Formats: sequence, structure tokens, C-alpha cells
Amino acid sequence: MSAAFRISPALWDKIHHFASFPQTGVSLQQMVLFGQHPSQGTLMKASQFLAQELPVRLAHRVKELDELPHNLSDMTSIRKVKNWYAQSFEELISFPSLSLSPAARQSLFAHSDKENMNIYLPESLPNPSLVTSYLDGDGAAGGLTYGEKEGVVYGGKVGGGTYKGNGNGNGSNNGSGVCGVRNGNVKLRVAVERRYYAQTPSHVYPPEVHDYNARFTKTLDAIKRRHDPTVTTVAQGVLEWQRAKGIKPGMGLGLGPRHGYGPGGGGEVQAWLDRFYMSRIGIRFLIGQHVALNTQQPHKDYVGIICTQANIHDILQEAIENARFVCEEHYAMFRGPPVQLICPPDLTFAYVPGHLSHIVFELLKNSLRAVVERFGADYEDRAAKDPASAGYPPIKVIVVEGSEDITIKISDEGGGIPRSAIPLIWTYMYTTMAGQSIDQDFQAGDFQAPMAGFGYGLPLSRLYARYFGGDLRLISMDGFGTDVYIHLNKLSSSREPLP
Repeated sequence: MSAAFRISPALWDKIHHFASFPQTGVSLQQMVLFGQHPSQGTLMKASQFLAQELPVRLAHRVKELDELPHNLSDMTSIRKVKNWYAQSFEELISFPSLSLSPAARQSLFAHSDKENMNIYLPESLPNPSLVTSYLDGDGAAGGLTYGEKEGVVYGGKVGGGTYKGNGNGNGSNNGSGVCGVRNGNVKLRVAVERRYYAQTPSHVYPPEVHDYNARFTKTLDAIKRRHDPTVTTVAQGVLEWQRAKGIKPGMGLGLGPRHGYGPGGGGEVQAWLDRFYMSRIGIRFLIGQHVALNTQQPHKDYVGIICTQANIHDILQEAIENARFVCEEHYAMFRGPPVQLICPPDLTFAYVPGHLSHIVFELLKNSLRAVVERFGADYEDRAAKDPASAGYPPIKVIVVEGSEDITIKISDEGGGIPRSAIPLIWTYMYTTMAGQSIDQDFQAGDFQAPMAGFGYGLPLSRLYARYFGGDLRLISMDGFGTDVYIHLNKLSSSREPLP
């Protein structure tokens, strides 16, 4: 169905209209507090919020996909993704609104007047981890922190005006600390207040509310499935663009003229991919959380897909086992390099386990590959014959809890990275592993778990870390090894870093 979808002129008008509004960000803390005891009323409010917010986010991405620089918008795979986003946008704006009978409406209003409606969520805070050089091309030269650009609107005021919240944790800005100028100096309208949370009466809701929630959840689930192949399809589109530019696969996108082909658009494409994939993480998180709240059975440690007592030791141990298995399969080894986990067994905090598992799994794959390729896949066998050898040096995973962050350090002795290559490791499509690429006619729904080779592991992992206010940093000692630091915001108060 999506393959034959075409964007009509009337739909384009609606896309440009919705794209003129800023986006509304929410924090992990707000989503946990909202979803702890969901009723059909609160789920109805969440449905109505998403019915307003998701079209805005999708419209921003469709518009940007249509205006990419250096002819990237003309690539077949990019056009395919643009049509997916436009189709999902159309389905959401065409979704029938809630229709209540007069009796049901009167019942809702009667209870609303009697009950206390002044229960608010705490304010979310600007995401501290992002700077405009990664997500905003027009601010890259200055390296300004999010929310520091001159002339932007803070809470309805231009310039350095004070941010004003609405008591529901979202404020009247776009949830990113910036409202007014985004995506290349495009002026946005003053935000229409969209609340993720609004207190609702706790009485039994009429069947119309149940039906509305169920139908909307089904629509969101279908949209989420449609967009499953987005990462690989966009990657394919970038490969098509690289071939058209004569860029050798695996060389990355570059960051500027000193990295080879900056004038060909590498830096601009890199910035766009950061924005696009960060937006995708946010859209899928909001949809996944809403679907889970509506379909999953209640669990004392889970609010939707958020685990309120995520055990870091258990998550990391599972990621270690998975990464070692992939390593041993790839190199046909009986036993891969050892991984030492130093972590308090009872350290827990509120997080999405899948996000943390993805980050650690990708980083461990890099460390395991570096160690194996430095010492050789048969090093363990050779070491067994030499009494003086201790085998592969262990990869160490150390977890420490601070006052604001939980920090995970992954240290390996895989030989490190040359200083000149450090900027390139954060670029998409850059890989040091030869012979790996996405097949030109691939149909995979998402990346499988190869050892390496697509050049997406590090940049995507950093976006996942930054989504909830954390970060990912790397320090390498060329000739010895690499330390990677994952910072996780344990306060969970940072709102989404919306592009």
C-alpha cells in the first residue's frame, strides 16, 4: 500500500501547516508518573495528545526529507521513507475524533466539576547533553548549547525571556528549550499548548472512550510496524547518494573539507541524520509507550516500556553474553575475550532497558572485535600452549553511581584509535571493517546483529544515550586501547532533545 502512496497537493498544504508548529517534549519522569495508574480517562488524554503531537513531528520530517541538500532527496530509498512518513501523517490527521453521546458527555463534565483537577506533573528540564553543532546546522559554527541562540523564543518571549511552564511539565515552548527558530532559521509559530498529561475523573468511562482508545492504539501499532525498516532504508538511500557522488563505501560522511569530501555535503548530511534518527527514537518511544500502556498487563516494575526498577547489573550481563556470542560466532571461536563486570548488584533506576541494552551491546561488539583483531582469533589457542601467557586481556565494564548520573565505563586493550580518526568514528557509514555493506536490494526490516561494518553503531548509540539527557564519550590511547563512557541521567527529568 505504501509503495503506491503519493503525496497530493492538498496533503502537502497540510504537511507545511503542521510543520510550522514547534514540537512538545516530555521527560521520562513525566511518563512514569503519568502511566503508573492509567485509567481510560488518562489514556484518552494521552491519545488526544499524540493525535495532535505526532502529526507535527511527522510533518517536520516529511518537509525535511523533501528539502535535503545535494540531491539526497532524489534517492529512491529516501523518497520511499518520505512517503511512509506522509502516509502515517495522513492517517493520524484523518483519524476520527472522539464522539460522545450527550449523556456520556454530561456524565464526564459532572464528575470533572466535582473532582480535584489540579494534580500536575513536575516540570521537565532542557536536555543538557546536546549542542546545536550536532542537531542544528544553523548553529554549528558557534557551538551554542541548546537554547542559547539569539532571537529564539523562550516560553513566548523573544531573546532571553524567562521560560514559563504550564504546570503540566511541558511548558509552552517546543520541549527542546527552543521555540521559534529551528532547522535552518525556519520561523515557527508560537506553540499551541499541548499537554501530555491532564488529570481526569476516575469514574467508569463510557464504551465510546474504550473504543476510541482501542482504535487509536491499533492505528499507532500499524504506523510503528510500517516504519520498522526506516533505519536500513535511510542507510540504503545514503549509500545510493554516495555511489552517485563516487564516494567509496565505508568511508563515512566526513565532517568538513579536511576530511576529504566535506564540500560534497558530508557535514550537512551527517547533521540531518542526527536530527532524523533522534526524531525517530522519540516517535517510536512515544508510540511504543502508548501501545504498551493500552495492551500490556500491569506489572509492579514497569510503566509501559519503562522499567521503574531497571537493574543495571542484569541488563549489562545480558548484553555482555549477547555480544560475546556474536563475537564467537563471527570469528568461529570456542571462547571469546573475557568481559569483567564491576557493578553493584542492586543498582536500579528508571529507564528503558532496551535502550541501555542496545548501547552497551554495540560498544561491547566494538571492544571485542578490537581485542580479537589485535591479538588474533587463535590467540587463546596459542596462549594455552604457552604457560607464560594469560590469554586475551579482559574487557572491563565498570559502573558507578554519582549524584546526577550513573556512569558506565567500558575499557579494552584493543590497540586504540589513531587521533586523526577520532572525528570520523561518530560519522555514519564510517567503518574500519572491510567487506561489509548493505546489499543493494536488501529487504531486511532492521539491522541484524553482525559483528560490525555498517558504521551506525557509535552514532546511533550516542543518540540513544542523549535522548534521556545522558551522553556517550570516547577516549582512546593509540597503541593500547579505548575507554568509552556512557553517562545516564538518573534524575530522569530531562525532556526529549527534539530536532
